[in-house]
This record gives sequence, C-alpha cells and structure tokens, in this order.
Amino acid sequence: MAENNQTLISNFLLLGLPIKPEHNHLFYATFLAMYLVTVLGNLLIIVLILLDSHLHTPMYLFLSNLSLSDLCFSSVTIPKLLQNMKSQVPSIPYAGCLTQMYFFLFFGDLESFLLLVMAYDRYVAICFPLHYTSIMSAKLCVCLVMLSWVLTTFHSLLHTLLLTRLSFCENNMIPHFFCDLSALVKLACSDTHVNELVIFIMGGLILVIPFLLIVMSYARIFTSTLKVPSAQGIYKAFSTCGSHLSVVSLFYGTSSALYLCPSSNNSPMKETVMALMYTVVTPMLNPFIYSLRNRDMHGTLRRALCKK
Repeated sequence: MAENNQTLISNFLLLGLPIKPEHNHLFYATFLAMYLVTVLGNLLIIVLILLDSHLHTPMYLFLSNLSLSDLCFSSVTIPKLLQNMKSQVPSIPYAGCLTQMYFFLFFGDLESFLLLVMAYDRYVAICFPLHYTSIMSAKLCVCLVMLSWVLTTFHSLLHTLLLTRLSFCENNMIPHFFCDLSALVKLACSDTHVNELVIFIMGGLILVIPFLLIVMSYARIFTSTLKVPSAQGIYKAFSTCGSHLSVVSLFYGTSSALYLCPSSNNSPMKETVMALMYTVVTPMLNPFIYSLRNRDMHGTLRRALCKK
C-alpha cells in the first residue's frame, strides 16, 4: 500500500504553448519584450518610491508591494517558458515543479490580497477624507501588508503539501507552460477528490470574496463621488476607478474561471490563454495603470532625472 503514495516519475515535460514551430521566434521575442517591460516598469516604481520620502504613504506602500508581487509573479513562469521555447526537451524536475507551483500560488494570492487592500485604501481616502490619516495609520498599513504575506504563505503551502501526497505514474506531460496546480491534479493517478475540494473552497476564499469586496468598495466610491458637485472630480474618479477595475476584472475573471470552474470544462488551449492573461499581461499593465499614470510618480521621476 505504501507504493501508492510514492511518486514514480522524476520529472515532468512542459508542452508549452500551442504554437506552430515557424512562429516560435516571433512569440519568443514578444514574451521576452513583455517580460522586460514588466521587470523594468515594476523595478522603476519600487526604486522611485524608496528614493522619494514624499511617497512614503500608505497608498505607495501598497503600490510598492504590488510591484514586487508582479515582478516575482512573472519571474516564476516567464523565464522558464522562454528557456523551454529554446529547448528540445522542455522538462522540469519533480521538486522544481512543486517549487514553481508554490511560488506561483504565493505571488498570485499575494496580488489578490494587495488589490483588496488598495481598494480599501482608496475607499477610505475618497469616502472618509477627513479621517484618512487616523484610519490608515502606519501600524494598520504594515499589519495589512504582513497579513497578506502570511495568508498567502499558508495557502500556497497547503496546496503544495496536499499535492505531495498524490502519486504520478506514467503520464508526465503537462499541457501547459508552467506547473499549474489544476494541470498537476489532472495528471495524478491517485484519488484527487480532497485536492479538488480544497481548490474550490480556498479558491472561493482567495479569489471570489476579495473580488466582491473590491466591487463593493468601488460601488461606495462611485456613490460618494456622485454627491460631489464638481464635474471634474467625478470624471477623474470614474476614470481612475474604471482603469483599476479593468485590471482587477482581468486578473480575477481569468483566474476564477480557471480554478473555480469544473476541470472537465476547460480545454488546454482555454487554460493556456487564460493563464497568459493574468501571468503575463496583467503584471505588465499594472505599472502603467496604477503608478506610471500617477502625477506624483511623474514628479518623482522628473526630479530623479534632473538630479542625474
């Protein structure tokens, strides 16, 4: 009976993206460019926030953590994808696969919590401007960030430990460009009901509840903004919240459809496209939407260039 709990394979084969060989160089260059933009954009935000003392506020504390999360989130999957696109045998060891899955879940969950914290910060700033300083104290902000990191650690560790109890027999081909949790569960040759149940329950807690709270926060922001007689203020609030909600919808929509829907309804092509949206596109767009359009960030960048 002990053999049923043993992993019989030592590595997995990542089948990668369903693209034709003649298009491989084009996609390689595209993903490399997107990854470089993601890295440089998020690094720029982190450096600017660290250098300018005027940006040492709750909003920019959350932004710096979001940029770090986006940077690490992309670095978990994209470098391995680029390496496999140039490799004849795109394999990954069993331990490396579990490690990649752990950090993928970790930084993906961290982004979910940080988006929720940022929405709450914006809600307090717009709906309770006179009490913003007392509500969003430094202690509360640090606690919210630390709580996000701790919760994501336990959640990703839970799925990783549950996956280690599964057996993987003959089939070691993952129809994905990284070690995705749902793809690994499908490959297991042992009972996966516990894993699927935990994925569904924890996915609801990590994805659905934060998304609903974010929507509620923005709904309160819209109602509060409509009470302000300034047309310019209403336009600015709707424009900012609209762009934020577009990225939030992109991240939560694709990840929820991928992990909360029954696995039999998702084809490999559908899962790959949805995963690309929130692993490649969203981390690249976040620097532009959340920070680089910000007037304070522009002023900090301008001052840094003038000193240079």
